[in-house]
Amino acid sequence: MNDKKTPSEDQALFRQLMSDTRRLRQDTVLHKPVRTKSSHLPEKRALSEQADHSHYFSDEFQPFLSEEGPVRYVRTDVSHYELKKLRRGDYTPEIFLDLHGLTQQQAKQELGALLAACRREHLFCASVMHGHGKRILKQQTPLWLAQHPFVMAFHQAPRMFGGDAALLVLIETEEWQPPDLP
Repeated sequence: MNDKKTPSEDQALFRQLMSDTRRLRQDTVLHKPVRTKSSHLPEKRALSEQADHSHYFSDEFQPFLSEEGPVRYVRTDVSHYELKKLRRGDYTPEIFLDLHGLTQQQAKQELGALLAACRREHLFCASVMHGHGKRILKQQTPLWLAQHPFVMAFHQAPRMFGGDAALLVLIETEEWQPPDLP
């Protein structure tokens, strides 16, 4: 017995099944878009913030970073325990920046924009993916980040967030207060 039906048999079956139905009247209403204040910053302000945050990055200044082990840095007023929590992956990045394929100048601008966005949006942890490539951005990114006053700490990312091709960065937000030092 042949179970295959011809297209005309399918059409007849469909019409038979739909004989008790009626066509619905289209009642779609097109609404005009509501203009609300967007959460986007004016372009001029965004560029200004980006420039403000990227002017900290100098290619001549060489901060002291440990040569041994993974890339890491902690500001003097921040607990070393924060560094340990970064290493273990206790912090989950709230924002990601991918620097692959950018020039050094573009990478500085993007880092500045990232730090401005983190401050504006109160984001505490960010992931900066510099990749391996020719190792230029891999070497320069930690040096730039260590110069910025709002970078509390950074550590080579755990494998799940990019491993040695990325850094997890803790950014000082408005709420954070340094511990009272004796």
